[in-house]
Amino acid sequence: MEQKNLKEEILRISGVNPRKCMKCGKCSGTCPSYEEMDFHPHQFVYMVESGDIEPLMASGSLYRCLTCFACVERCPRQVEPAKLIEAVRLTVIRQQGQNHLKPDQLPGMLDEDMPQQALVSAMRKFAK
Repeated sequence: MEQKNLKEEILRISGVNPRKCMKCGKCSGTCPSYEEMDFHPHQFVYMVESGDIEPLMASGSLYRCLTCFACVERCPRQVEPAKLIEAVRLTVIRQQGQNHLKPDQLPGMLDEDMPQQALVSAMRKFAK
């Protein structure tokens, strides 16, 4: 997928406007995974905005993000870096061909101890 289309797809999935970012770094300052990440939340926002997405897709930082939304809460401009990270992660999963869950497959995967939120989250991720 070419860079422009990749950027547009990530922006569509996330629903985030990275141009609102004023590069204050508050998102990264509050991130509990900061020390574990190659690219920090503010860098994700900048790199997606500039279309430099390939390094993000190859980074282990995608899987270090806890999706705790601390960066979202701290952002004074409501940029929502965690949603961008999640969108890049989903793009990688789709390119690897692992995005194959269909709604009719869910009943066979149900477990009595599985929280309902996990099912809703799975459908949200695999349906966008």
